[in-house]
Parts: sequence; structure tokens; C-alpha cells
Amino acid sequence: MRRGLHGDAELGAVEVEVERNGHQHGDGDDRDLVEAEPAAGLSLAIGGPFARELSAGPDNLVLRAAWLLAAGRGAAIRLTKSLPVASGIGGGSADAAATLRLLARLWQVELPPPDAVLAIGADLPVCLAGRACRMTGIGEELAPLALPPFWIVLANAGVPLSTAAVFAGLASRSNPPMPDPPALADAAALFDWLAAGRNDLEPPAVAAAPVIRETLAALAAQPGCRLARMSGTGATCFGLFAAEAPALAAADALRRTYPAWWIAAAPVEG
Repeated sequence: MRRGLHGDAELGAVEVEVERNGHQHGDGDDRDLVEAEPAAGLSLAIGGPFARELSAGPDNLVLRAAWLLAAGRGAAIRLTKSLPVASGIGGGSADAAATLRLLARLWQVELPPPDAVLAIGADLPVCLAGRACRMTGIGEELAPLALPPFWIVLANAGVPLSTAAVFAGLASRSNPPMPDPPALADAAALFDWLAAGRNDLEPPAVAAAPVIRETLAALAAQPGCRLARMSGTGATCFGLFAAEAPALAAADALRRTYPAWWIAAAPVEG
């Protein structure tokens, strides 16, 4: 059994599943893949372009998710890691969510309760939801959010960032809440709402990885980019586009200028 999964680019207060499909340009497939087959015990093997940056030990989120359901059951799990690690797009949480769904089907069991899932990671509930949501609390409170179609370009300069380190650098943990979303009739309305928001984690992330400034500037300079922001705790940044053509052109231009960066473009629909 196999399940493809995609990171969750964190757009301020919005979390959006990002899928690379056949329309994409460039080499490779910008998604992680989890596969599993029955086995006597529980094991994890990791392949893919970012495999060397992950341990297959007990702290891996895929194994931690699997243990929630195992109860003496076994499976040989393989993770093909094509999303950058420690990059602020929720790739690890998406891996864990895909593992839970995959093993629930393989073993014919129910998914674990929400509190157990949240203990693995704050992004896990929204990854299990598999749709755009407004997140509050620490990630346990989800409100489905209907989004107009648009395009997103993701860029990562190859600098991993520790979530804990970024939060440790946060100047204040008592910040005003994000405003409620208005009626999002089209992409322009969505972009305007997001532009009025903020990512409180951007200053400490930039202090830890100054290349984020360059990444944001490179995205913002692309024709048709309506908004460029940092995703989650970084260092991945995203640019939002109203249409396919400028997004794909931006991704191609960034790959030419920054061949060592990880670049992906994808359509988003709520």
C-alpha cells in the first residue's frame, strides 16, 4: 500500500495543502511518499533526495505515528523523502498523517484520538483533515476554509531551521490574534487578507538564517507575485500568484538563478 503526501505551506493563519501535479516543470516529484506492507515487526526505511537528513530511529514522526496504532501489529514502512527537512512546510507532520491513514487501512483499525495525534505534532490534525483550515489554539482547533483557486511557488535555500530555536527567539508570545477571514470571493481577496496579517516567527527565523531575506526578495521580484512570505518557522518562503503561467515562469526563473535551491510550484484549491 502507498500514500502520497504533500507539505503544508503555512500562509499566516491559513494552512494549505500543496500538491505538485503533472503540470509542474523541473526534475523530480516534489512530494513525499509513504508505502507499507505487512511484516512481523515495525520498521522504517528512508530513501529519496532528503533521506540523509532524517533518522529512521524512534524519534522519527512516521514511526511515532505508527506506534499509536501498532498494538502488536507489524509493517515494513518506506518513506521516500522529497520535501526538504526542517523547512517550515509541515512535511514531517504530513508524513505522519499519511502513515496513520495508510496503516489504519492496512490493519483495518480506527484512527487514534485527537489528543494522541496532537502529542506528535501541532500540524498533525490539519494534515489529517487534508483540506484548507483556519487553525487556532496550538493546532487542535480547526475551521474549514473555502479558498478560491490560486497558484503558489515555494523556495528553500537549503538551510534547515530548528522549530524550537525559532520559537526560543520569539520576542513576545502575547500577540494580537489574526483577523477573521472575510468572504474570499477570488484570489485577490485572499491575497489582500493575507497581506494584512503577519508571521510573528519571521524575525527570529531571519536572525537565525539571514538567507530568508534573499529568498523573500527573490520571490517578490517575480512578475505576477502578489505576496511573498515565510512559511511557518522557515526557512521555506512562498510567493502567491493568481494564475498558472506567471507561477510556472517564476519557478523556472528561480531555478535558473538559484540552481541549488529547492523550488516547487503548484495549484491550490480550497
